[in-house]
Amino acid sequence: MRVGVFQFAPVFGAIETNLKRVEEALSQVEADLFVLPELFNSGYQFASQEEVAQLSEEIPGGLTTERLSRLAADRKMVIVAGMPEYDPAQDKYYNAAVVVGPNGYMGKYRKIHLYYKENLWFSLGDSGFLVVEMASGVRIGVMICFDWFFPESARSLALQGAQIICHPTNLVLPYCQQAMLTRSLENAVISITANRVGKEQRDKDNEELAFTGQSQVVDVQGRVLLRLSETEERVAVVEVDPASALEKKLNVYNHLFNNRRPEHYRSMFPK
Repeated sequence: MRVGVFQFAPVFGAIETNLKRVEEALSQVEADLFVLPELFNSGYQFASQEEVAQLSEEIPGGLTTERLSRLAADRKMVIVAGMPEYDPAQDKYYNAAVVVGPNGYMGKYRKIHLYYKENLWFSLGDSGFLVVEMASGVRIGVMICFDWFFPESARSLALQGAQIICHPTNLVLPYCQQAMLTRSLENAVISITANRVGKEQRDKDNEELAFTGQSQVVDVQGRVLLRLSETEERVAVVEVDPASALEKKLNVYNHLFNNRRPEHYRSMFPK
């Protein structure tokens, strides 16, 4: 199957502009699965809770979910995209990702591990790690950016049957891209990290954030099939073999999951 990423620099607060950029960029793309960056429609560096409220949307039901659903139907693909979510039932805001396909809304994930000042604006995700099945039968899982720092994130998705991990990001730390090679290898899954580029400097501390680009696709053996540069804005597509993620046997004696010894991992889960 063909999978892709769109690496670009969203304009902060310009939802319509960012949506149009994505629609234009994907208008001629042939792919089965496409991943967009974290907070692709809003930009990243919020300066107030009022901005969070203004730019967050319900999932489903909001403009972004509706527009991405139309795009997915038109291009006959599944799209995973990061965006700020408002939940009116809880009156809470989440750093979230929506999954849409040719038949519409498929699910959402709320970021479990918030990074740095995200903790000022968003609630901790309460949805659990999301795995959904495409029409082809391929199972995709979703995590967002800083989730990569916790190996339990990718392992949880793999144990739920994810063959491909979709990873919308706004990375500022320099080593995630390399770490995802290990996440793919240790779980025998394909990973798609869709990062952004550019800089933002707009909060009260006048702190500049520089995003690291290098969006990539990694196979089950930790090999980089595709990696963009640190600065380019580009759509990129590559072929992957999702069936390769079904094989967890390393040799006749070792199985990636069956050889786990959870009875000895209890210190990881204190009561």
